[in-house]
Amino acid sequence: MSKQQLMTGNEAIARGVYEAGVRFAAAYPGTPSTEILENIALHKEISAQWSPNEKVALEVAYGASIGGARSFASMKHVGLNVAADPFFTIAYTGGNAGLVVVTADEPGQHSSQNEQDNRNYARHAKVPMFEPSDSAECKAMTKFSFEMSEKYETPVLIRVTTRVCHSKSLVELEPREEKQIVPYVKNATKYVCVPANARVRRAEVEKRLDALKEYSNNCEWNVITDNGKDVGVIASGMAINYAREVFGSDANYLKIGFSYPLPLKLIQKFAKGLKKLYVIEENDEYIEDAVKMAGFGNICYGKYAPDGSRFLPAFGELTSDVVRKTVTGKEIPAASFDRSKVIGRPPALCAGCPHRGFFFELGKRKDVIVSGDIGCYTLGFAAPYNAMDCNCCMGASVSGANGIQKVLNMVEGSTKRVVGVLGDSTFFHSGMTSLLDIVYNKGNCITVILDNRITGMTGHQQNPGTGYTAQGDETVAVDIEGIVKALGIKHIRVIDPNDLKLVRETLDWAIGLDEPSVIITRYPCVLKKMSLMDKSEWPDAYHNKCTVDKDVCIGCKACLRSGCPAISVKNKKAVIDDTMCVGCTVCKQICPKAAIK
Repeated sequence: MSKQQLMTGNEAIARGVYEAGVRFAAAYPGTPSTEILENIALHKEISAQWSPNEKVALEVAYGASIGGARSFASMKHVGLNVAADPFFTIAYTGGNAGLVVVTADEPGQHSSQNEQDNRNYARHAKVPMFEPSDSAECKAMTKFSFEMSEKYETPVLIRVTTRVCHSKSLVELEPREEKQIVPYVKNATKYVCVPANARVRRAEVEKRLDALKEYSNNCEWNVITDNGKDVGVIASGMAINYAREVFGSDANYLKIGFSYPLPLKLIQKFAKGLKKLYVIEENDEYIEDAVKMAGFGNICYGKYAPDGSRFLPAFGELTSDVVRKTVTGKEIPAASFDRSKVIGRPPALCAGCPHRGFFFELGKRKDVIVSGDIGCYTLGFAAPYNAMDCNCCMGASVSGANGIQKVLNMVEGSTKRVVGVLGDSTFFHSGMTSLLDIVYNKGNCITVILDNRITGMTGHQQNPGTGYTAQGDETVAVDIEGIVKALGIKHIRVIDPNDLKLVRETLDWAIGLDEPSVIITRYPCVLKKMSLMDKSEWPDAYHNKCTVDKDVCIGCKACLRSGCPAISVKNKKAVIDDTMCVGCTVCKQICPKAAIK
C-alpha cells in the first residue's frame, strides 16, 4: 500500500532530494527557501550544511558533484544573485553526478528587499528549469531533475514561489534510491574554464539546448487539457492553480511544468484556433513574450492586452482573486468594514531583543548617517528609533557606509560620521570583504556588528559563530573579534547592548576616532535556545522581570520610546506585560523617575 503524507513544498523538495539518493546539500537560509535544507538535514544519509553565503553553497555543491555524489543547493531569489557567478559557468561544465539548484522567488515581497523573476536566470544561463505547482510536483520534479542533470551534463534549476514553498498537499512517499559515488576521472578540458576550453563547452551548451527544446515539446510536465473551448489558458507554477479556480472547465489549459526551454511547438499547437488566450504568470512576461513571438499576440491577454494596454498587474502576487477581478471584473463577496478604523501593526523588535538598547541610543544621534543591512535589525529604521538611513543587500551596510563617509570627508566643514550596522550571520555572509575594503582603502567609518549568537530573522539557523552545524554537530565557533583584528582593524570594543550608558560611551569613543573602528554588541537573541556556551557566558539572561511602581510612575511615557511591545499605558500609568517581559532593563534605564524595578 502506498504511503502519503501532507507536506509543504519545501518539505517535499527535501523529500525528493532524499529519495533521489543525494549525498550532499548546502544552502544559506532565506525566506521562503529556509525549510528545504532544515528538512534535508534531518536525514543522516545526506551531509547537509549551512554555508556562509549562497555563492559558497553552490560552489561546494558543485565540488561535491565533481567528486561524484548527487548534490543540491537551495536559496531564495536574491541568493541566486550572489551565486550567479558560479551558476553561469557551471552551466558550461556540468558535473560528474547530478546537480540541482532551487531558487525560491517571492512575488509580493513578503520578506524581501526586491521582487525578481528568476526564470530569467535559466534563460540567460541556458540551464533547464522546472516549475512545480504543488508539493507532489515538488518532490517528483526534484527527483527527476537529478536524472536530467546527469543525462544532459548540466545543472538543473527548480523555480518555486512563496505559495508553493509554504502551501501543503499530499505527497507519495517512496524509498530512497541509493546512488553509488561516480569515480572521478581527470578531465581538465571539461572542468578548467580557461577561454580555450570554455569556448568548446559553449558550443556544447547550444547542442544541449537543441535537445532540451525537443524534450520540452514532448515531455510529461507540459500538458494540454482540452475542454473543447475556444478560450485557452497557459500558466506555470502556482499560477495554474489560480487560473483553474477562476476559469474552471470554461477554458482549455496548457500547464507548463518544464519551462526552460519553453515548448514553443506545443504552444503553437495549443493556441491554434483559439479566439482568446490568457497567459497567467507572476512577475515578468516570460511566457507571454514567447506566445507573442509565436504569432498569437492578437489574441493574447497577459500582462498586456492585444492593444498594448495593461491587463494583469505588473508586479505582486496574482492570487485567484486578482485573476478573477482582472478577467471577469467580479469579486467573491466578502464582509465589508471601514478600513480607516483598522490600526496598522508594523513588525517590531521582540520584547527583550538585544538590538533595542543599541538602536535606542543610536537613533538619538543627529551627527551620524546609518547604513543598514538585511536582518531583524533592519527594523531599526522604524519609529521610535528612526536609526537607519538606507539599506540595500547583504553586506552592503559596511561597504555603503564606507562610500558615504568617503564623500562626506570631501565636504569642507562636515563633521558627520557614518555607521554601518549588520548582524553576525550577515558579517560572515558578505560583511567581511566590505570591512576589508574599509581597511585597505583607508576608510574611517564605524562598523557595528550586532552579534545575537544566531541567524535570527530566518528562524534560528546555525552560522559559523554559533559552534554548531546544520545537523547539530559541535564545531569551531568562529571568533568575530579575531576576524576583525585579522582584517586590520585596530580599534575594537565588545559591549553589552542592554547597557545604555555603555552604548553611549562606546558610540562617543568611535565617533571621536579618525580611523576605522568596530563595535561588537554581543548578547543572545531573546528567542534563542541557549547552548551550554551561551549559558556559561550569560547565566542570568532572560530570567528576570521588570515591574512598574505605580506610586512612583508619573505617566510621562518615556518608557514607550524603547519601542518594547511589553510596555503600554493604562489609566495614565505605565504597565509591563509580565508574559512578555524578560527583564532586559532597557525601559528601567530610560525611566526618569526610577519607577521601573
